[in-house]
Amino acid sequence: MVAATNEETLRLGMVSVVQTAGDLGNSHPHVHALVSREGWTHRGEWVPIPYVDEHAAELLFRYKEIRLLQDEGLLSDERTELLLSWRHNGFSAHNRIRVDVGDMDGLERLARYILGPPISLERMSWDDAGEVHYRRKPGHDTSPQLQRDPLETFDPADFLARVIMHIPDPRRHLVRYYGWYSNVSRGKRRRALENQSSQNGEPSPSLLLEEARARSPGARALKRSWAEMIKRLCEVDPLVCPNCGGEMRVIAFIVDQPPNIERRPGSPEGTSYP
Repeated sequence: MVAATNEETLRLGMVSVVQTAGDLGNSHPHVHALVSREGWTHRGEWVPIPYVDEHAAELLFRYKEIRLLQDEGLLSDERTELLLSWRHNGFSAHNRIRVDVGDMDGLERLARYILGPPISLERMSWDDAGEVHYRRKPGHDTSPQLQRDPLETFDPADFLARVIMHIPDPRRHLVRYYGWYSNVSRGKRRRALENQSSQNGEPSPSLLLEEARARSPGARALKRSWAEMIKRLCEVDPLVCPNCGGEMRVIAFIVDQPPNIERRPGSPEGTSYP
């Protein structure tokens, strides 16, 4: 995520999501990413990048991946030569989807897509014969065979095995932040601004600008309330009473259990009532 310019280093920003599933829930490792079309200098100046060549990105990604496997001892020189001799390099890059500045709805749609789960319940069905039918995405493949037969039939155990293989290992993060967006970069910028302010004896213009951005309406809109986030992600409003349908409101947050609250006899462990 660092590109060299004539004067200094240009740092880009990227949020990547590791995806492991193909169109039918099969194993198909790939990466979805939100990448800035511009970059920042070390002074925080915004520099546009007019054009990114897809084929060059494919070749660079292939080179980086092969070098990584070689450094880890997982790829021999003979196997490397074989891979490089293929007519098709086996890698692809697609960067034709663009979100304009200020298009928050488009940004949200794209973010929802790149974070999509490996299996879609809307494309799955169950018949009386005990088989699972899974439908391909419309227009995902233009081959005549797939257009004639858009459904794939699975034994329930086989389909469950496909779902299970996409469950990540414990503490394995599938969303990663790189470059300008990384936590390390943001922390370094913040400390640099604070040091600059302490040396001058007054807040620096850069620090004031950073704080103004944090208080801006756009930044506040990103910090949605917990109830709205649950409603948007799970399509269930946690503040609607399941019994009467009335609107509920938060009246208090209980952090420590008061002495007058005890567990009701016969209730599940950890459940307390006044």
